[in-house]
Amino acid sequence: MTKLLLLGLLASSVVSAQQAARLISPEVHDGIATFRFRDPNAQKVTLNLEGAKEPYVMKKDDAGVWSVTTTPLDPNYYGYSFEADGVRLLDPSNWRINPNFLNPSSSLQVPGSAPMPWEDTDISHGTVQHLFYHSGIVGDNRDFYIYTPPGYDAAAKTTYPVLYLLHGYSDDASGWTAVGKANYILDSLIATGKIKPMIVVMPLGYGAPEIVHPTSQSGPPFQNRELRERNFNKFRDSLVEEVIPMVEKTYKVQANRDSRAIAGLSMGGAESLLTGLNRLDLFGWVGSFSAGGLSDDFAADFPQLNTQSAARLHLLWIACGTDDRLITLNREIVRWLKSKNINPTAIETPGMHTWLVWRNNLVAFAPLLFR
Repeated sequence: MTKLLLLGLLASSVVSAQQAARLISPEVHDGIATFRFRDPNAQKVTLNLEGAKEPYVMKKDDAGVWSVTTTPLDPNYYGYSFEADGVRLLDPSNWRINPNFLNPSSSLQVPGSAPMPWEDTDISHGTVQHLFYHSGIVGDNRDFYIYTPPGYDAAAKTTYPVLYLLHGYSDDASGWTAVGKANYILDSLIATGKIKPMIVVMPLGYGAPEIVHPTSQSGPPFQNRELRERNFNKFRDSLVEEVIPMVEKTYKVQANRDSRAIAGLSMGGAESLLTGLNRLDLFGWVGSFSAGGLSDDFAADFPQLNTQSAARLHLLWIACGTDDRLITLNREIVRWLKSKNINPTAIETPGMHTWLVWRNNLVAFAPLLFR
């Protein structure tokens, strides 16, 4: 009995120790978030929170737990990470991860008093499928995601317009669904009658995959102009010659330029402009969110674009956050277009180069399509 009692006490103490070791992080109340991270030996720990201009400095308690509480945050999803003595770390207490080839992050949801468009609510939901194919143009096996709206029936006669929605540099093909919550945004806009039901295709945005997985590259690979241009060109070719035909063969889409849109964020914003404005025979609607990666020679980037060709566009929508490092480039693009008597819809909103801006961009952009 004594042995059994000792074993019971030992097991109880182990369970108690495990429970004591568990941290709640992040913890959200009334829009204020508290983050916790255990590292008794660290000398300095900071919190890098998406949308914050400076890291939050964390403080350590006697148990070796570092913590910090934010000021009130707007309802949204936030990526974050810790930095302990110069080493970037995900939150070990949080299983929610934002995928990214170079900088995965932990994910925090700050809910609103009323549901936000990107939240999972009790409405009809569309379907997201994950598809794979071999690209003969790029020379690899790759994937894309496709959203079909609520009520989509492959056997029915109903056809839909299609938006090609592009992710940014270092994202994978799941960026717009896993992080951007595009499918929930579309569900919400359809449920409230703000958009026409549409199909959304989210392809892998790398025509030169080595741009995100360099092997012997000196300096940031995206800064290599030759590599960046090859990435843009081969992506466009793969999209036009492989992805679009595959989608139009398999899904109930309206296969004409008036029912085909392209938009994207950051690198995907540049790809949307380069692809859409150079293939006006294919796209009648073009959107760019915080475009990055264009050269400063816009005439060379868009050699055939003029007032007459641009008149075929139903919408050219260019947005950027005012605190984004790319705001200058985006303003220059708008000025150059206007100098050619092309008048885009130019949108500037508060915010940095973050998903906090791009989710709202999609909420504002999608209702303008296919009207």
